[in-house]
Amino acid sequence: MSESPYADLDRPPLHEAALRRALLRPGGLWTDLRVVPETGSTNADLVVAAKNGVPEGSVLVTEAQTAGRGRLGRVWTAPPRSGLTFSLLVRPDVPVTRLSWAPLLTGVAVAAAVRRVTAVGEREDRFRSGGDTAVDARLKWPNDVLVGDRKLAGILVEKVGDALIVGIGLNVSSAAGELPVPTATSLRAEGAALADRAPLLRAILREFEILYREWTRHGGDPEASGLRAAYTEVCATLGRTVRVELPGDRTLTGPARDIDDEGCLVVAGPDGERSVSAGDVVHVRPADG
Repeated sequence: MSESPYADLDRPPLHEAALRRALLRPGGLWTDLRVVPETGSTNADLVVAAKNGVPEGSVLVTEAQTAGRGRLGRVWTAPPRSGLTFSLLVRPDVPVTRLSWAPLLTGVAVAAAVRRVTAVGEREDRFRSGGDTAVDARLKWPNDVLVGDRKLAGILVEKVGDALIVGIGLNVSSAAGELPVPTATSLRAEGAALADRAPLLRAILREFEILYREWTRHGGDPEASGLRAAYTEVCATLGRTVRVELPGDRTLTGPARDIDDEGCLVVAGPDGERSVSAGDVVHVRPADG
């Protein structure tokens, strides 16, 4: 990283003190928030913290991550201060069978925050989409945040004892040439003019807290908490033909019908409907079919 975080005026640093004032409050979910200039992996750092008994509500943000990981072991990279890279630690008191909804909950929070913050007229958030609508963030099952068919953000959830470490990486100001793959995008690439990343971070954490409080209050029940309805509303996978890459070099192709009670994707295959709990999902375009 540059010696001065202000060397790139288009990518100003995040201010820890201001974020703490905005997010840490008595009775709130968030109990600690730190911003570090660089680390290998915010998830790895909070895994250690969880093992050391750090309480629920810790948030770790980094301006540069050198060993970030995505789902299925993929590498996640981004130029310093070009995005939001952070992890949070929660200890949900819900049955183990309901924990599979945590990644989906996180995806809903990120998509909702992006849509709200980029909406025209949100003065506090200081984003503008350049058009009449917000950036249309949607979810590819289970929790990739997409704009169209391009990936805007990735989410990785890891279980450590009774804790969940939730890692989020969201491309904000990356130009087309800085994105790691052609299938990636950023808020800048989608026409959202960024003045400050802090409003987006605040919005994601606030959306997450609202969803998480309701989910845990209902014992992780996706129906009673409204989480399943919120997820299906923004899921771009449902109703599309998908190809699921399954373990053992097997594939399942068919229309994505539903999300079941455990957060699995229900796909109508040649032998009937099947719930998929793990696998790499590809949205099949009509020409690919």
